[in-house]
Amino acid sequence: MWETREAIWRPMPMNYGLILDNVFAGHPAPAGHPERPERVQAVLEEVEKWEGFSRLERIAVVPALEEWILDVHTREHFQRVRATAGQPPCQLDPDTYASQHSFDIALQAAGGLVRLTELLLAGEIDSGFAIVRPPGHHAESHRAMGFCLFNNVAVAAQWAIRSQVAKRVAVVDFDVHHGNGTQEIFYSRSDVLYVSTHQYPFYPGSGHFSEMGEGPGQGFTVNFPIPAGMGNHFYCALYSDLILPIVESFQPELILVSAGYDAHREDPLAGMNLDVSGFGQMVNLLNRVAGKVCQGRILYVLEGGYNLQVLCRSVLTTIATTLEPQEFAIEPQQEKEYAGYRDQIGPLLSPYWKV
Repeated sequence: MWETREAIWRPMPMNYGLILDNVFAGHPAPAGHPERPERVQAVLEEVEKWEGFSRLERIAVVPALEEWILDVHTREHFQRVRATAGQPPCQLDPDTYASQHSFDIALQAAGGLVRLTELLLAGEIDSGFAIVRPPGHHAESHRAMGFCLFNNVAVAAQWAIRSQVAKRVAVVDFDVHHGNGTQEIFYSRSDVLYVSTHQYPFYPGSGHFSEMGEGPGQGFTVNFPIPAGMGNHFYCALYSDLILPIVESFQPELILVSAGYDAHREDPLAGMNLDVSGFGQMVNLLNRVAGKVCQGRILYVLEGGYNLQVLCRSVLTTIATTLEPQEFAIEPQQEKEYAGYRDQIGPLLSPYWKV
């Protein structure tokens, strides 16, 4: 069982980099929209009064260069978003909006994560969190989608590879929604492993077991579509039994985590049953495998999470668990459901991974 895995890595006191700036509140939201400026404002307030705040190194926000965006997005898409600068509010799809400052702020969201990645791979920080908005994992190469303008994690992963500071990057996505954009961008690549756990069937409709990559990327997209209602035990067992061995087998030099906290039972947009302890244990497991395969080089980037109180607690737990690894008590619920799920998906993965 996953609870008995030994911790094989305990970090020394670390330099923890944090991208968190009120500039991200300058991307406004229509009335009633869940992806709103208060998300980053609430986290900023809670982090600044947290007792461990002095241990964090605030990193200045920098905009992404156009060439970094064009490494993962088409020029047409880039120009479409750029055309919103200085203009009245508009919609780019039914859920995705932009206004006069959104283009610049989206560049800073992607650029902030690239800056964290640069500092991490240069050894100037040991881990970090980019608490940015707009989020990114739904943005495909050619379109904005699902609140996302540019795909922040894809920009950073591609920057690391193009800059030759990493040959292999693993992207792990625990947002409740499938990261269709990240999958689409890297679907035919073998140098980026994309692993997603997500409620299914659910928005955006992608992320079935059968979506496993194509051509050279066959097997390097790994989807875990999860039925609604699953909680801490299901997720943590899945990470321990299947996801961590896959990431370890891939031997990445960098792990980027699309950290969406909308799988929490109190989130208004989904139907999963995680709580903050479940997120904490998943972070603990991910940090542990990072310590084993890539000297702890792991960064988190904010995706979803729309209950402000839950979002703040989950972000603080993610940071605190990285600074001081701990085990979270997870009740052994839904064992039968998980066992059946594992038996179903194991044979699909075995041609590609030792699970």
